[in-house]
Amino acid sequence: MSDVSEARTAPPAAAARVLAVWHRVECWVAVVCFTFIAVILVLDVLGREFVGPVFNFLGIDVGPTGIFASQRLSIYALVIGSFAGIGIATATGSHLVPRVGFGWVPKGWRPRMDRLADVITGCFLLGVTWYGFKFVESTYTVDLRAPVLDWSVWPFQLAIPVGFLSAACRYFAYALWPSLRPGLPEFQE
Repeated sequence: MSDVSEARTAPPAAAARVLAVWHRVECWVAVVCFTFIAVILVLDVLGREFVGPVFNFLGIDVGPTGIFASQRLSIYALVIGSFAGIGIATATGSHLVPRVGFGWVPKGWRPRMDRLADVITGCFLLGVTWYGFKFVESTYTVDLRAPVLDWSVWPFQLAIPVGFLSAACRYFAYALWPSLRPGLPEFQE
């Protein structure tokens, strides 16, 4: 690549910072969600399998000893954490990349083909995002509620289109500034 085209595609420092902060936020969301899942399920099992039997053995009736709706709450945390993972996988280049067609074009075309692939992938993910928002809109319209908890589910479902939108925006950033794109892992096949 010539110096002129490299200068034209060099990312602004702000773009790299925004993507780094964005990635850090998604990582924290995922960590909080999966930590919540682990803690609430462990406490639920300990309550049901240890605390309850101990109190029953002592002749004390404490009623249910598990955590109310822990499995349902875990599912919602799983949805949020998993769809944050789409952006994380895109940011780290750890998602699956099929190698079909990698050798079909000359090496000199690779930078342009990578940019084209990023634009096509971003557009595809925008389409998925649109369908995700339509899905959330439908559950919002009918006021679909969670069994047991009686909470509206659409706020949790928003993680679905937001996760795809996050990945789409990253691909568009990679198309604009290819040096921001993470490299492919060596172990991937």
